[in-house]
Amino acid sequence: MKSIRLGILASITLVLIIGASNFLNGQALVKPNRLHLGDTIGLIAPGWLITEAQLKESIEQIKQFGYVPFYSQRILGVNGYFSGTDKDRAADLNEMFLNPHVKAIFCVNGGYGCTRILNLLDYKGIERNPKILVGFSDVSAILNAIQQKANLVTFHGPYSRTIKYDYNSSQFNSIAVNPASNFVIESSEEDLKKSTEKAEYSRYTITSGSAIGQLIGGNLTIITSLIGTNYQLDFTNKIVFIEEVGEEPYRIDRMLTQLIEAGELQKAAGIAFGIFQDCEKSDRTYAPNSFLLKEVIEERIKPLNIPAVYGLSFGHNKNNFTIPIGINAKLNADAKTIELLETAVK
Repeated sequence: MKSIRLGILASITLVLIIGASNFLNGQALVKPNRLHLGDTIGLIAPGWLITEAQLKESIEQIKQFGYVPFYSQRILGVNGYFSGTDKDRAADLNEMFLNPHVKAIFCVNGGYGCTRILNLLDYKGIERNPKILVGFSDVSAILNAIQQKANLVTFHGPYSRTIKYDYNSSQFNSIAVNPASNFVIESSEEDLKKSTEKAEYSRYTITSGSAIGQLIGGNLTIITSLIGTNYQLDFTNKIVFIEEVGEEPYRIDRMLTQLIEAGELQKAAGIAFGIFQDCEKSDRTYAPNSFLLKEVIEERIKPLNIPAVYGLSFGHNKNNFTIPIGINAKLNADAKTIELLETAVK
């Protein structure tokens, strides 16, 4: 009987946690409608410029995925290294949300420039017209800003050009098309095999334990760059997920140190690191006796005494699972999984 009572108490506590955390600044968390085959998906390039070949590839992938692609001529705009001016890129995103025929929005790519349009987004209009928005890397700035300012669940996941991979499409479908309760996100079999071959694919528990909280996070460089701005992420009691690409260990060290010295990272309930592509010690490293990536991460994170794990299948790698920003989840650092405690779509 004691175990039954404890189980009931745990269930009630979890319900209360989810209910309380689904209100942000006094406003209820907004969930977009799920996708249905044949729906129209809008394509945008909110940062770096794209090529016609990349757009063509995106169009074909969306069609093969079972949806109708839609885009404006702004997507092929060129303004220096951006796909059009800041106003054009922001207008493209705003109009996709306001267009009643568009049911979801996929980014063709990320790249620098996403942070420059945050103050040009129509957060009230986005909140009134909720829909699925998917991207990663620099796009994580937009995803988190919309989640914070419009209370909308957003999706850190593959680009329109990389949805074609089986792992990516199956994970996305399980979260945004046919959502399952208590869905457990696990690393791909392909990445598990690589974990014995390449250090950056290693999967390991940094700090043992489990934690429950809302999901928040994205690219480490972007998260760090938002400190001190109106779009700084609030890590308090959150499950923070972090990914990076092409940064040497000392730079990873510098950014993690900044998050810690700013008093932010230690507020998290749990931390999940993805696969840090091309961030291992290399010939480019200035110091011949440079710390390894794992040494940097463990040295910076272990003292926080927060459940933490490295090597989950998200980030700048082929296999990139879809993480719904804003919903409640349970991180199990020992099992190396993230369990979604509620659906991300209606």
